[in-house]
Amino acid sequence: MERQNAWDKYDETERGEVFAFAEEYRKFISSCKTERECVTACVELLEKAGYRNLKEVINNDETLKDGDKVYSVNMNKALVAFNIGKEPLSNGMNILGAHIDSPRLDIKQNPLYEETGLALLDTHYYGGIKKYQWVATPLALHGVVALKDGTKVDVVIGEDPSDTVVGISDLLIHLASAQLEKKGNKVVEGEDLDILIGSMPVPREKCDSDDTQDSKDNDKSPVKSNILAILKEKYGIGEEDFLSAELEAVPAGPARDYGIDRSMIIGYGHDDRVCAYPSLAALINCKETERTSVCILVDKEEIGSVGATGMQSRFFENMVAEVMDRCGEYSELKLRRALAGSYMLSSDVSAAYDPNYANVFDKKNAAYFGKGMVFNKYTGSRGKSGSNDASAEFVGKLRKIMDDANVYFQTAELGKVDAGGGGTIAYILANLDMNVIDSGIAVQNMHAPYEVISKADLYETLKGYEAFLLNA
Repeated sequence: MERQNAWDKYDETERGEVFAFAEEYRKFISSCKTERECVTACVELLEKAGYRNLKEVINNDETLKDGDKVYSVNMNKALVAFNIGKEPLSNGMNILGAHIDSPRLDIKQNPLYEETGLALLDTHYYGGIKKYQWVATPLALHGVVALKDGTKVDVVIGEDPSDTVVGISDLLIHLASAQLEKKGNKVVEGEDLDILIGSMPVPREKCDSDDTQDSKDNDKSPVKSNILAILKEKYGIGEEDFLSAELEAVPAGPARDYGIDRSMIIGYGHDDRVCAYPSLAALINCKETERTSVCILVDKEEIGSVGATGMQSRFFENMVAEVMDRCGEYSELKLRRALAGSYMLSSDVSAAYDPNYANVFDKKNAAYFGKGMVFNKYTGSRGKSGSNDASAEFVGKLRKIMDDANVYFQTAELGKVDAGGGGTIAYILANLDMNVIDSGIAVQNMHAPYEVISKADLYETLKGYEAFLLNA
């Protein structure tokens, strides 16, 4: 069953729409490199489109009705948005769910040290990465520092073209004979991913004029002291404030057009913001629907969807209950009916076929650039372990929706049987008895610092998500 290339169906006008939406998305992932930054940007988009904060609706004791649009934010790292439909919520919802966290390096709580005249930050990698890919590449620092007085300081170092970047050193090839004998997962070890951030001592004139404890510290660790002085001057933070900081090291610089024909985008964090952005855009575009439409953007998927901001938390269920209450139809039984009667696309990326690594793919059941959005009936590993396996009936329903809307789509597995595997948030929502399937966009270099996607697939996925919200 050969799938057609989506580029072949576009006329000049449609091709312009493909590139225009891709440019919107490119700017989004260039500026949103953490889950907090994604939530902030998404809230701005929602409020611009007329969505109201659900907390405000509840505090004002207001009701919700058909056509109303609300959102709720969870700890600044996850959100859910609703378009209230004409049907009662207890009939079920059409849900798009994606995650906005990506593999990265987190800065430890006690990270800063000086060694042989170099100042470094100790890190702990987040999610599944090939650690050797993160050395000898420019990195930026993004995050937030929470101070004891309750204020928060946003930190971004390394994104402005005039700003400095940081990075992790690599071992020169001339001395790497022993290193190159190691297995790939041992070439660079987790505790070796320390980030070089400075090499200049605190100015001598400052040391000479200061006879305090700080001056004695300057003598012991002059480069570290200079870094702390810079952080104090620019951000008002001290070394103790690292204890209550969430700082992430990510690849520096914007996403870029990729390929001589500009048909692709290379950038950090396609997994899974390349599904999150069109999910939110589709919700905003679908202003009136029969069933209530929902977009969920969650954190912590890369480490098992755990914690208060992950999909395994009760945040989504709680917000559905709050919306039902504002609509005047809440009961525990109706909440359970609403969840069980829902359809969901677990919007997550799939592995794009790569001719350089053809041996790990089953070509008949692989995702290809340019052939549209991808449906994974099941993920998991080995004998479908850890998988949500969508029902044949649900897949049949989606086929009709996509064909009726002239959306190009393909089906795929995550590589050959026993070659590896992976999972998404799909099984968590399936535990609530709703119909769920994984669907999203094919990605090359998944979990590398720089991933690649097709602009045609991005556009087809947007159109597919819109068709799903309107017609499921």
